[in-house]
Amino acid sequence: MFSCEKSSIKVLKREGCSSKKSIVLKLIVRNMQSLTGKHIVLGLSGGIACYKAAELCRALIKEGATVQVVMTEGAEQFMTPVTMQALSGRTVYTSQWDARQENNMPHINLSREADCILIAPASADFMAKLLHGRADDLLSLMCLARPREDSVQGGAKPVPLLIAPAMNREMWSHPATQRNLQQLASDGAHLLGVGSGFQACGETGDGRMLEAAELLEEVIAFFQPKTLAGKHVVVTAGPTYEAIDPVRGITNLSSGKMGFAIARAAREAGAEVTLIAGPVHVPTPRGVARIDVKSAQNMLVSGVNAAQSAHIL
Repeated sequence: MFSCEKSSIKVLKREGCSSKKSIVLKLIVRNMQSLTGKHIVLGLSGGIACYKAAELCRALIKEGATVQVVMTEGAEQFMTPVTMQALSGRTVYTSQWDARQENNMPHINLSREADCILIAPASADFMAKLLHGRADDLLSLMCLARPREDSVQGGAKPVPLLIAPAMNREMWSHPATQRNLQQLASDGAHLLGVGSGFQACGETGDGRMLEAAELLEEVIAFFQPKTLAGKHVVVTAGPTYEAIDPVRGITNLSSGKMGFAIARAAREAGAEVTLIAGPVHVPTPRGVARIDVKSAQNMLVSGVNAAQSAHIL
């Protein structure tokens, strides 16, 4: 059963949804959309997380995007341009003095062709460079020269800047880095966050670059129309388990995959999403708040409580 407030239905009717069922179907279709037609400039700054950029490049292309790789001198210490060229199918640019561009202005040409510039990994040094407007290599030049929403002219399109930080936990938590992040966001950059866990230096904590699959989710979500912005969506998914005794129980074979897909698509559409999940082994979509339950009574109580502030259940 689908329960939606009239205001939420109206929001989605403007997108061509004429019924509650079609609302859910459209969310699922959105979730299946790829990056076909998008051209992404993937920038690599120096850091061990460059190895993840290879997988990310491949994942973006599998989703239909074309990828142009630009590397700093530091990035070349961790990943060869040959590897990224093989994965992207395009010549990799590493220098602002590259003469292969007819006008010898790769920092202009590459940025004008892009639908977004994704810096992954973005080192602490590179983010500080962006903050102060320094442009002493091709990648920083390109970021500075990209058309912004407040500066586009003559029908040109703005080129968003997406940043995936990667650094040691102490570097990440340093006040200077946190100030830089706040200012970059204020300047219009989109920060994709970091992961937490074991780091190459042997320490454990925040600062790891997100995994390729997580970054792919973020990029797909970034390009989706935000038709559910400001809405709270509650989704229930998966089976319940009713214990007969300490050994036996009654359950069903629900995988929860459809509910998780709806939650992910609603989040991509800009909603705040609460996912109430039975006992399943499906990864939680990024940006979705998950509540794990076991029995039908658990799911009922959690669902009723969450529905108090929901626009769509």
